[in-house]
Amino acid sequence: MKNDLKNYQIKIGRDKFFEFLRNHNLLVKKTKRHHITTDSKHHFYKYKNLVKDKVPTRSEQLWVADITYIKTDKGHNYLALITDAYSKQIMGYKLDNHMRTDLCLEALKMALKNRKYPEKELIHHSDRGLQYCNPNYTLFAQENNLKISMTEQYDPYQNAIAERINKTLKYEYALKETINTTKLAQKITKKAIFIYNNIRTHWSLDLNTPSHVHLNQNIPYKSYRKNKQKLEFLTF
Repeated sequence: MKNDLKNYQIKIGRDKFFEFLRNHNLLVKKTKRHHITTDSKHHFYKYKNLVKDKVPTRSEQLWVADITYIKTDKGHNYLALITDAYSKQIMGYKLDNHMRTDLCLEALKMALKNRKYPEKELIHHSDRGLQYCNPNYTLFAQENNLKISMTEQYDPYQNAIAERINKTLKYEYALKETINTTKLAQKITKKAIFIYNNIRTHWSLDLNTPSHVHLNQNIPYKSYRKNKQKLEFLTF
């Protein structure tokens, strides 16, 4: 919004701007997450964490997968996301009224179709949920030359990218509201992800869009994690 404010001869920094919004009750209030989408109590094989305390150096080096919920008048819907850790671009997604493995598979298939650097090595990182450990999912990922990585325990900072994007989509694009139907939720989600990828600029990307950074890999990586002292570059 900085350029728009300049047109009105208004000079204000980020902190002052947020203080102004806070004083006028214009900030979006955050709510606590209360719907669990991860079931790690299963007999499927759980993979090791290949990316702990490491950060990516390019696009399509590390993808982060996650599931979040969307409320509708007929109950919860579920949104599976595949996000590039370096560019923050959402590569694939699927929203439906179930949380089966097929939901995540469809998101991964879309992500693979959207790859720009298919010859590069790529790690797929997720939690240890039933969907991501299901052999139908892991075999498909491996058949497409993806290395599988999973969190070793529940730690939101190990999957901080997915957590941040979930919050952005919900709080900035009305996906936290109760939506009438699954069909409408799918339509809103499609529009929200297009804006997120192609129009919305990000502080972590030096005010560039994810789609721009995905193709122009000259932005130093900025981690969402609180403890940044021990982070190392991810290399192959």
